Amino acid sequence: MHTAGAAALIFAGGVSHQGTPVFAYTAELRYKRHDMDTGAITLFALNASREFGISVAEKLGLELSAHEEREFEDGEHKTRPLVSVRSSHAFVIQSLYSDHQQSVNDKLCRLLFFLGCLRDASARQVTAVIPYLAYARKDMKTQPRDPVTTRYVASLIEAVGTDRVVTLDVHNLAAFQNAFRCRTDHLEANKLFIDHLVSQLQGENRVTVVSPDVGGVKRANRFREALARTLNRELPLAFMEKTRAKGVLTVGRLTGEVADSVVVIIDDLISTGGTLLHAAKACKDLGARRVCAAASHGVFVGAANDLLAAEELDMLMVTDTVPPFRLDPALVERKLVVVSAAGLFAEAIERIHKGGSLVELLAT
Repeated sequence: MHTAGAAALIFAGGVSHQGTPVFAYTAELRYKRHDMDTGAITLFALNASREFGISVAEKLGLELSAHEEREFEDGEHKTRPLVSVRSSHAFVIQSLYSDHQQSVNDKLCRLLFFLGCLRDASARQVTAVIPYLAYARKDMKTQPRDPVTTRYVASLIEAVGTDRVVTLDVHNLAAFQNAFRCRTDHLEANKLFIDHLVSQLQGENRVTVVSPDVGGVKRANRFREALARTLNRELPLAFMEKTRAKGVLTVGRLTGEVADSVVVIIDDLISTGGTLLHAAKACKDLGARRVCAAASHGVFVGAANDLLAAEELDMLMVTDTVPPFRLDPALVERKLVVVSAAGLFAEAIERIHKGGSLVELLAT
């Protein structure tokens, strides 16, 4: 994409709880594109999602707008834009997962404060771009007096003046859409995975798409339909029966035929990997020749290394909404494929800004 101008780099410093300097990479937006009104857009990525934000900005032909993040000795913090956002459409990228530096709650709090700050600074519109949305799994009461945390998070995001939320492959689409009163855009990683898989599946006689549980059947069926259109042939669907109560997983039988098939297991996220591993083992026990899996978000906690180490699973794909920093690097090198979602988010941002169609973007 054609750009002209220059970007001024600013490093804003602070002090961490341990007394070590904390630096924030910022870049003042001075670029102009012929097909996009950059005078009316500001694109921010908070430090915890800086790498992903840079990738999105590069796809757009932009630089990240300048911001400062400061830490105080008492544990408090502040984040502010270092460029004017008056009358602009401000997009803020922040993926909500815990890492070694910040908990998911730290990241959520920082995102909320910054969104509110942009609204107070007279941004015309404020859009939260949240590649991985935390607490999306707690979307209903499963025990007496349970919280419905998805709805509470939605209320917090709306309370600071957010106009729109963009995310990727939430756990329960209906619950996500019903939790928010502001506009929401739900992106899907299906096309990203299909683009990687199609060359491997073209010559296969039998390909079966599998959902690792009943709750994911609709998601798996959407993927099956998209993959079938790409391969130009019908594909069967199978699913695992599974229940979970008080953290205890009970796995039942596999419904569907997978014998002599290349199986593609599709899910929204991987936590410990137990559900996916049970499904992979069941498929191999029933005669599957090869088992591949794809999940939009690789959270990878607990015994997730066991999933990659298992001989029943031949290949695993995730997007880069959550970096696989908890996994054994040797296992990552051998079996994990990370596909970038930056281009998808960049295209969504541009279409939102220009009034384009996201339905067309997600069509496969």
